[in-house]
Amino acid sequence: MLTLDRAKELLASTTTEPHLILHAKNVMVAMGGLAEHFGEDKEHWMAIGYLHDYDYEQHPDEHLAHTADPLANAGVSEDEIRAILSHGYTLRNDVEPLTNMEKSLFTVDELTGIIQAAARMRPAGITDMEISSFMKKFKDKKFAAKCNRELIKQGCEMLGMEVKEVATICIEAMKEYADELQIGVKE
Repeated sequence: MLTLDRAKELLASTTTEPHLILHAKNVMVAMGGLAEHFGEDKEHWMAIGYLHDYDYEQHPDEHLAHTADPLANAGVSEDEIRAILSHGYTLRNDVEPLTNMEKSLFTVDELTGIIQAAARMRPAGITDMEISSFMKKFKDKKFAAKCNRELIKQGCEMLGMEVKEVATICIEAMKEYADELQIGVKE
């Protein structure tokens, strides 16, 4: 089973850009929150979240096309690779998210971008963010406009949950890692 340490080691072999590493951490933390929600293995879900953009820095225009073979050669299981590939469903491939882990990754990849952007605008960062203020930002299509809200809604539907519910889980999880995610109280 993929561990968080191994996921960090693997991502470090392909990714050096600080914003991509920060994104990996955001997705990792959100996946941990959802793993707890579903009663699953938190570290395993966090490892999948951390590693999800394994080939992005090296192959941004062919993202996920250079993921399966290198990860398989590194000992990552078929199920874990499938989970990673599923976050590209409809955009990069036809690997439909079927498990709660896959559906969660598909959803939080974009969702954490909006949460991160909203938290950066607040003096106390994410530490005092309420879901109501996040939802205002979510509904404003001009805010964090590159984050695909339709994909987020689609992922939430797959999970059988409302955006508000998934966002609340992610925000609460991200609060615990506020400083590491660079969204703590501004000094």
